Amino acid sequence: MFAQRCFALIACLALASCGLPRGAGFESEILAASNANTAAAGEDPVYDFAVYDVDRATLPVLAAWPATGKEALPWITARDQPASLMIAAGDQVQLTIWDAEETSIFGPGGVTALPLTQVNSAGQIFVPFIGDLRVSGMSPTTARQRIEEELVRTVPSAQVQLVVEPGRANTANLASGVSAPGLYPLADRNLKLLELFSLAGGPNPTLVSPQVRLVRDGQTFGLPFDRLLEDPRMNTTVRGGDRIYVVDDDRKFITLGATGSQAIFDFPEDEFSALEAMALIGGVNAGSANPESILVMREYASSAVRDGISGPPKERVVFTIDLTSADGLFSAGRFLLEDGDLIYGTESALGPALTVFGLGNSLATTLN
Repeated sequence: MFAQRCFALIACLALASCGLPRGAGFESEILAASNANTAAAGEDPVYDFAVYDVDRATLPVLAAWPATGKEALPWITARDQPASLMIAAGDQVQLTIWDAEETSIFGPGGVTALPLTQVNSAGQIFVPFIGDLRVSGMSPTTARQRIEEELVRTVPSAQVQLVVEPGRANTANLASGVSAPGLYPLADRNLKLLELFSLAGGPNPTLVSPQVRLVRDGQTFGLPFDRLLEDPRMNTTVRGGDRIYVVDDDRKFITLGATGSQAIFDFPEDEFSALEAMALIGGVNAGSANPESILVMREYASSAVRDGISGPPKERVVFTIDLTSADGLFSAGRFLLEDGDLIYGTESALGPALTVFGLGNSLATTLN
């Protein structure tokens, strides 16, 4: 009877060791499972991907490789402008004229508030006793002085007050992605982008990693909102006619295998390292993962393939990270993820053995 039990135990263990279900592959399996080209007899196969360790030696080389995903947008650095507004076609101008003469041509009291006048497409407004006068491209102060110079020929004591209500040409359009979208008149030519965002309540709080987009003269510029906050040089001056909107960073990375989570994640920051990603996903599976072999799989465009120095030697590259060494941990903190990266936690060879050992103990207990 005892012999039969022992035979049953040995048979169960043998079956278990032959094909235990696993949540991930071994490093050797993953790196061997490629579309390798058939080599001549006695030669090693030529794989269609390259493998690089992420460590102190390789980081400078890897950092010089081109980024994957979308092309980076340009940006306009900040330049201080005169504070005064420049009158443009479409602006509304309110003129009030004072005349100290007792017999003023402007009527009793010598004060006349003229009707609100729109600057026409030629940049002109109509002023009584002057006619059409060009004011486009002038500051309100310069336009007022110009009107007074023309009026004194007819009304020697005339004084003019001029108030401008900005039209569309002196308005910025905060289209979307902010708490209060809409058209915002520009009080002067030196209004900075962050000041405009303050007027609109800032980016929508539901955005994980807000990205600013500025459309000017048919060209789109862009940068992360965090950089706008951190670098004063990025806080560019807003111009009339600018269209500004905020979108979320649409880059994603995937985690699979013996990691703490198997899912698709959004990039929470513009620059996001592999070490930060491991912390975000809960590290690795403590019972089955091989922390010495975390793989980051990335696919480059064919145009980015180079000599392995200025660019990757192949379109597909596997980066290996060792989380059990100080160099591997420090290097993982400086290795930036790219859009579409796959983080794969490989299985430890000890995992199946421990499973079989546990199963053997359970069966032995049952038989006893």
